[in-house]
Parts: sequence; C-alpha cells; structure tokens
Amino acid sequence: MIFCDTHSHIYLPEFNVDREFIVSRAIEKGVKKILLSNVDKDTVRPLLDLCEAFPDLCYPILGLHPCSVGFDYQEQIKIIFENIKNSDIVGIGEIGIDLYWDKTFLIQQQEALEIQLKMAANCQKPVVVHTRDSFDVAFEVISGVKGIKGVYHCFSGNLENAKEAVDSSFYLGIGGVITFKNSVVLQEVVREIPLDYLLLETDSPYLAPVPYRGKRNESSYIPIIAQKIAELKSISIEEVAEVTSNNALKLFNIQN
Repeated sequence: MIFCDTHSHIYLPEFNVDREFIVSRAIEKGVKKILLSNVDKDTVRPLLDLCEAFPDLCYPILGLHPCSVGFDYQEQIKIIFENIKNSDIVGIGEIGIDLYWDKTFLIQQQEALEIQLKMAANCQKPVVVHTRDSFDVAFEVISGVKGIKGVYHCFSGNLENAKEAVDSSFYLGIGGVITFKNSVVLQEVVREIPLDYLLLETDSPYLAPVPYRGKRNESSYIPIIAQKIAELKSISIEEVAEVTSNNALKLFNIQN
C-alpha cells in the first residue's frame, strides 16, 4: 500500500532532534509522499530545505497561514510570493480564515485569502485552505475567485458544508480528528462523501490520532487514519490508500 500525507509541518522545530528518523518511519509505513504546507515568511526556508533534502518524498506548498496574518500581512505575502516565483511548488497554502483563536484580524485574513487565491488562479496551482470555525466566511471569499481548486485542510464542517465543498470541485482533508470519539459530525461526513473527494493528512505535529492523541503527530500515523475511514465506509484499507493517493497525485499534479 502507498499513502500520501497531504498536510504536514515536519520542518518545524518540534522535529529538529529526530527529523530523519521520523521521515524513515513514515516511509516504512508506506507513506511515499509528504506535502509540506507553510506557516509564514520565517518557515519558508526550513520547508524548502527539507524538500531539497528529500526531493522524491517532500513537496512544497507555500502561503501565509491565517493565524500569521496581522497588519503586516502584505509584507509577509510579498516575501512568500518571491519564493513562490523561484521554487517548484505544488500548491498555495496554508491559507484561509481562522476564527477560533482570534477575530481581531478578520478583515486582514479575508484580504490575505483573496490575494493568495488570485495568485493560485494565476499560476494554476491548487490551494490548501484552513477554515477553523470559519467555513462559511472562507467559502464566500473562495466563491468569488474563478479558476480555484484545492482542499479544505482538516475539514471540520458539517455535511452541508462538505457537499458545498465537493460541488465546487474541492477535496476534504481528513486527519487524526476522525479517530476521536467526539467527532460524530466528521464521521458522518466521511460516511456520506465519496472517497473520490477525500485526502489523508496528519497536520503533524498537531492533532495526532488515537491512540497517540495529545502527543506529537507524525506522517507514519497516516495508516491509522486510513483504517478508520475504511471502517466508516465498510471498505478495505487498501482501497482507501489507493483512491486517496490517486486523489492527491491528481490534485497536486505529482508524478507517482
């Protein structure tokens, strides 16, 4: 079986001590592609360095995370865009709206999202969208920009939101939260939405699946997520691996 982790941050300091070991363990578990989503201007270089160290495994996705958006967001985006022009990226992200932690910069988050969506449309790259407590707000901005495709990372909306997403040619990123006992709504979404619209992700080092909940997440846990999806949909884990990997390769235009 071959898996793709479509959303990881293993370039962050949390992995400085054992990053190569974590990468090796992921490969041993069948994870052959790890897509790295950016946070801000300061994480661009560590992210690109990791992709250069593992060129057939790690792939760069650059953008400004909504939690990093402040009054200086235009300056940050400018720096990130310069790197986008000079890097062989596979997507724009992690971008979006976050209303869970702080609503202070909502206007700036909306402006930053629109700017980056237009960049994605211009360079014909998919977007990785963060929508924590903000699906409706983000969806409104995204709907206003033509030629956009991508994935709703760590999807946390309801079934109606999920149908809106797939109807607009977006995928749903499913991570460790699907294994939590209280993820009743997300489990309903996974049962009802066709596998052709699902991607596997970890968001490592965050949101580790059960039985590692509360600990550092890593790409080697992808099969745990796949197994839970298989159980919910009453299919084999092999089918989950094959279809979701093909989905990822197709969306991000990556060769197998």
